[in-house]
Amino acid sequence: MSRERPVALVTAAAGAGIGASVARQLAADGLDVVVTDAHERRCGEFAAALGEEFGRPFDSHALDVTDHDQVEAVVGAVARSKGGVDVLVNNAGWSKIEPVAEMSIETWQRCLDVDLTGTFVCMRHVLPLMIADGGGSIVNISSIAAWEMSTEHGAAYSAAKAGVLALTRVAAAENGPHGVRVNAVAPGLIYNNFLRKIYPEEFFDDYIDTKAFLGRIGQPGDISDMVSFLASDRAGYITGEVFTVSGGVSARG
Repeated sequence: MSRERPVALVTAAAGAGIGASVARQLAADGLDVVVTDAHERRCGEFAAALGEEFGRPFDSHALDVTDHDQVEAVVGAVARSKGGVDVLVNNAGWSKIEPVAEMSIETWQRCLDVDLTGTFVCMRHVLPLMIADGGGSIVNISSIAAWEMSTEHGAAYSAAKAGVLALTRVAAAENGPHGVRVNAVAPGLIYNNFLRKIYPEEFFDDYIDTKAFLGRIGQPGDISDMVSFLASDRAGYITGEVFTVSGGVSARG
């Protein structure tokens, strides 16, 4: 590899949850992380904060994964400036819970556009770079919503995340001969401060008492540790797999 460091492109990387944790962990692993996020100001600020933390610069690009032309442009810019992409983490997601009998077509379409089509489009433009380089690792963030029978996630989100799993497996089969590994991580409930605005305190207490085997809410670091492993050579013989990180919640299903 001619690049000084492997290049990792992370979507929705500048928030308070999984994306930022993944970006920070991959930076700690020594990767040259490219921070992308739909929030341009927050994206630049987070890249600057990473630079201060690790003592080296990190690039950032505003990126709305539902804008296909923008995805193509950002991936092209990264390829030109960095020489390629070695790791892609598709973390961008969106959800709005509405019953199927009442769901607007806008809610359904927006969820699929971000969670499923956005994942596909990023893969579509990064995969040719990885194939040309002879390898790479893609990690798609799905959810236990992909198979749980529950009203907690909403049908649009569950359908989109189930689609991510199918996309992951087919892409793994197609691109394994090119040295490209494609895997998915399916988180359970992962805490961030925004959840406090959605759920009352008793929701978290009940989740710990009745659902999670390990007696706690998941943390972003639980996911970034798994992504770190899958992105690395330690997972060199793993592809087409889905790794659940849920504290045992899915096992109780």
